[in-house]
Amino acid sequence: MHIHTIHTGNFKLDGGAMFGVVPKALWQKHVPADENNLCTWAMRSMLVEHGNRLLLVDTGIGNKQSEKFFSHYHLHGDTSLDGELQKRGFTRNDITDVLLTHLHFDHVGGSVERNKEGNLRPAFPNAAYWTCKPHWDWAMNPNPREKASFLSENLMPLQESGQLNFIDRSGRWNQNPFPSTFPGLEIFFADGHTESQMIPIVPCHGTKLAFMADLTPAAAHLPTAWVIGYDTRPLLTMDEKQLLLDLAVREDWVLFFEHDASNACCRLQSTEKGIRPRELAPTLEDLVG
Repeated sequence: MHIHTIHTGNFKLDGGAMFGVVPKALWQKHVPADENNLCTWAMRSMLVEHGNRLLLVDTGIGNKQSEKFFSHYHLHGDTSLDGELQKRGFTRNDITDVLLTHLHFDHVGGSVERNKEGNLRPAFPNAAYWTCKPHWDWAMNPNPREKASFLSENLMPLQESGQLNFIDRSGRWNQNPFPSTFPGLEIFFADGHTESQMIPIVPCHGTKLAFMADLTPAAAHLPTAWVIGYDTRPLLTMDEKQLLLDLAVREDWVLFFEHDASNACCRLQSTEKGIRPRELAPTLEDLVG
């Protein structure tokens, strides 16, 4: 099993929204803000290669929304999903599976594209798309807090195409969701950010790698109380994060950060102040070779 870092580009979000009740005097030491209090964040995907299967975890924000929509998020950077795939010798047609950690627009937007006629269709024509039924139902009947993050144009084409599939959730873990195609892959379900967010954990150089999605978006979010303002159940996020980080330290896992603009991944250590990074790297390849 080989893992690739896929950087789909950067966007900007309000620093206060990304750090909740944490004072700016603390978080800006780690993630600087501009004059409008906006911070740069990555939209980083992960590509898992095993045999003739290619699993893409999350797809970034995409490019099909209106100019007005994108004006709120200040997309920038010189990387793209297609460019990153091409650098590794792949195209969208080669992707066999797309795992969506959750269905907020910055994680799922790249899953759907417009064809030349302007019609919406899945961006990966040969892929099975994977979510889980509790989260799909949550997105289909959104609460007022998350309604603006669940966009029908990102979701309905997946269902209408017949490419949408559901991973079983019967508890906190699914330790064998893809037994024949991606052996060793596990799913940790986290409910603090949104209902049934999926955190995929894959074998990696003798240990495990956890794709942290919005449970821990960046290295700066490692302190237990540093949770994002978008979380629907922040106290639950703290419990879930502590549970997973304790396990990651004990077993020397690698963490993969979806939104950290500088650091794609890290190893961890226990300190007097709690769990903190031990090694940080801009790509997974820089950390593990």
